[in-house]
Amino acid sequence: MTVIVKSATNKKAKKKNRLRRGCFGFLAALLVLLTFPFAWRVMVKWAYQPQIFQVSDAPSKPVAIVLGAAVYGNGRLSAILRDRMETAIELYQSGVVDKIIVSGDNSDVHYNEPQAMLNYAISRGVPEQDIQPDYAGLRTYDTCYRARHIFQVEAAIVVTQEFHLPRALFTCKQLGIDAVGVGADLRPYRGARWYEVRETGATLVALWDVLRRQPATIMGDPIPLE
Repeated sequence: MTVIVKSATNKKAKKKNRLRRGCFGFLAALLVLLTFPFAWRVMVKWAYQPQIFQVSDAPSKPVAIVLGAAVYGNGRLSAILRDRMETAIELYQSGVVDKIIVSGDNSDVHYNEPQAMLNYAISRGVPEQDIQPDYAGLRTYDTCYRARHIFQVEAAIVVTQEFHLPRALFTCKQLGIDAVGVGADLRPYRGARWYEVRETGATLVALWDVLRRQPATIMGDPIPLE
């Protein structure tokens, strides 16, 4: 009788231990799942921070890739996009780059970021022949993919705000572009904290994008930059 009781007790203890280990394992996996996006964002920022420059010390590259942002109904650039364009124009006028790719969203007939960017650059004295619009830069991955496969870019300066640059550089480099970044932070921006939070999720999506290596949403025939 004593043997039977001990055997039952041992079985219950083993069952509790297995359950406890299972709970710990589940909690550990959940913790990793919840913290990985933040850790990945920190890793990407740390890895690409040394490759982010100011206009004055940026290395020469053939082209600047300007990533699109909001444009208002009358074609007026948002503050963020205007600062990106001003930074790219300064790079061009300083002789650091020879061409500018203006890439953004033109998925709606009434909304055209690249055309507004093109018009702005021309109004600031950049010759139209040195500006290449990319009307299918629907998101950062599409811009980088099309820069490499449509415009045949092998080396570039990516122009955007510093919160965006690590993800953009990671994406471009993984797609075969020797890229560095120049920050376009010319003023404080409303909603800056939200941009930082959003980048955590977006940087995780960028990892998934480069692992899949799917073509950009819209492709076409190659248009090599001269």
